[in-house]
Amino acid sequence: MKVAEVMTAPPVCVAPHVTLAEAARRMAEYGVGSVLVVDGGTLRGIVTDRDLAVRGLGCGLSSRARVDEVMSSQVVSVEPADDLQRAYLMFRRTGVRRLAVLDGGRVVGVLTVDDLFLDVFRRLADLLGPVAFSVLHEPPGPPVETGA
Repeated sequence: MKVAEVMTAPPVCVAPHVTLAEAARRMAEYGVGSVLVVDGGTLRGIVTDRDLAVRGLGCGLSSRARVDEVMSSQVVSVEPADDLQRAYLMFRRTGVRRLAVLDGGRVVGVLTVDDLFLDVFRRLADLLGPVAFSVLHEPPGPPVETGA
């Protein structure tokens, strides 16, 4: 399986001059824990919800401070055509929870540890249907009411 099949696209991006408050609003609006910092189409960094809390407000910065003051400029990336095994290896080796997905240097998505968990859970669910049928002799489907 390829990164492109599991990644979140399009990614949520902000410019380096965006405020911490605006970055937090975008994270809340899109239900994500990070935004990529992009300037002129070039990836400059990543800001996570933890960066906002710890490096930003926790260090006394105003909510009007710029994201480039708290972003991590060393962003680990993969390509959409990379095999998921490469992504697993990158997560394991670097300890990050998010990988930028770049196609020819252009930001096209984000792959998170949570994306991989969801993929694993989907695969397990696909296997559990037949297993449940063979063990319980019940076809997969909605739960049956017991009348309790």
